[in-house]
Amino acid sequence: MSIIEPEIEMVDRSTRSIRYLEHGWPTELCRWHAHEEYELHLIVETRGKAFVGDYIGDFKAGDLFMTGPNLPHNWITDHVWTQPIATRDMLVQFSHESVQKLAEGFPEFSQVLHLLQLAQSGILFEGFNATFARGHMESIRDNIGAERILAFVRFLVRLNEHAEKKELSIAKLIQPEGGSKQARIASVVDYVVNSFKEEISVTQAAEMAGMTQVTFSRNFQAVTGHGFVEFLNRIRIGQACSMLYATDDQVTTISLKAGFKNIANFNRHFLKMKGMTPSEYREIARKDLAPSMESV
Repeated sequence: MSIIEPEIEMVDRSTRSIRYLEHGWPTELCRWHAHEEYELHLIVETRGKAFVGDYIGDFKAGDLFMTGPNLPHNWITDHVWTQPIATRDMLVQFSHESVQKLAEGFPEFSQVLHLLQLAQSGILFEGFNATFARGHMESIRDNIGAERILAFVRFLVRLNEHAEKKELSIAKLIQPEGGSKQARIASVVDYVVNSFKEEISVTQAAEMAGMTQVTFSRNFQAVTGHGFVEFLNRIRIGQACSMLYATDDQVTTISLKAGFKNIANFNRHFLKMKGMTPSEYREIARKDLAPSMESV
């Protein structure tokens, strides 16, 4: 199953200023994509890896994100989930112009523009009450016309007041003409995410993208914020983490399933990225995650 399909998404706002959407998993809507609109994105169920610009990190049920214009993003549920989920995501898309004009008409609202500035890099609203977030999303979903806009504005105000805003993407993403280079890099990301167990060299990846190795390496770094080998290892370590807390497999077995041929190499990369050994990670993750997993 291809989770990431490189795409520049066009959002039709000809008859509405904001767009509400919710969907389950798996679905073709889960893909590596970008669009001109800002996006508020609430994870309702599952755990996995969040990709926002150059950021790669864990997500869990209840996490709330905001992405800015043309910032590629995707949320990939870990492979340990095998059953379809009815509603995994609730999201709202809106334009900068809409909020800008609102701030021009009502100066008291101008403080929210700072929130949009932060969203250029992507935001994780750490510690935001998941029940409140879902309530706001449902209010936007269930209202129409001006009442929907009021519900949306109330949500933005609450988010702007929230203290713990984690900026996600560090590198400034290059937006090539027509998105063609970004699309070719995204096709390689798609392949890596779905085929991380295989041996994949920089030369092979460059051939997939139709670029020379030097050009590919430069563009891959610009679009993802990571070198190709580092990105591949991050994907593999991420999958290993999900197997460590969700299975009873031996660490050696997990290292092989994650694509590492050498246990010493696996342990070295794991320690570098996580600051602990795989066994330590399993112990801590199971202690911290087990209660939450039971409620998913």
